[in-house]
Amino acid sequence: MKIAVTSQNFRTITGHAGKTRRFLIFGQDENGEVQELQRLDLPKAMSMHEFRGDEHPIFAVDVLITGGCGEGFIRRLGSYGVRVFPTSESDPQTAVRCVLTGTPLPAPQPHDHGHDHQHPEVRLKRE
Repeated sequence: MKIAVTSQNFRTITGHAGKTRRFLIFGQDENGEVQELQRLDLPKAMSMHEFRGDEHPIFAVDVLITGGCGEGFIRRLGSYGVRVFPTSESDPQTAVRCVLTGTPLPAPQPHDHGHDHQHPEVRLKRE
């Protein structure tokens, strides 16, 4: 089983899955231990938000773990056979172990658009 994790910093699970371009790819070794197989550092045109097509490296995994995504993202990846697990867990290996053992992951943090950082598509006006 191949499991991808959204990780813009290659250390922790990050959100905004549709805009993520960096992924850690995990599998299991012959002893069943979790191991990192690959790191993907894709160009902007390969983010799910931008990509249109049927041959994307993420479509080749079985599971994607992310800090956050929308229902459209989950449906889109599901149409390629990829199960998506949003979570608030920050450690990639812990999350992968949970998925492999069937242990529930903690729910993702709610995303409050009244916060201080700005999204490219939403500019908050501060008064």
